[in-house]
Amino acid sequence: MDRASVIPLGPASLDPSPHELPVAGMSAQLGFPSPAEDFLDDSIDLHRWLVARPSATYLYRACGHSMIDVGILDQDLLVVDRSVQPQSGDIVIATWDGQQPSCKLYLPRADHVCLRAADKLTPDICVRDIELEVFAVVGIARRMRRGHVRTG
Repeated sequence: MDRASVIPLGPASLDPSPHELPVAGMSAQLGFPSPAEDFLDDSIDLHRWLVARPSATYLYRACGHSMIDVGILDQDLLVVDRSVQPQSGDIVIATWDGQQPSCKLYLPRADHVCLRAADKLTPDICVRDIELEVFAVVGIARRMRRGHVRTG
């Protein structure tokens, strides 16, 4: 069972120095590209974009493959805002009964909470709400690995 699926990295910086990056003025087409001019529209500070409340935000590193069907890959950085109240169906970091933090889908029921992986191999984990702490994942950051796509 993929229970130890995240590694806590610690709180987000309370006052990071801004590092704005240029943002293209047009969307990147995932299908056949549209011929148009290249231009820059604005800039964005990725930290400010991903971290709404620095004092409540922590970063965790994903470990394992149980959340692959919702787009979370091994070694992704998960942005967790502890001030956000998780809702049914949210991706959360959950801890219970001394277990290491685990990233799962949050499915509360009347008398327990179901934590569901996003793959077909990992069974659900059901725990009583009173034993559980859950925190909402509000963002994901990923560094692409180059040269790993097979062609032909």
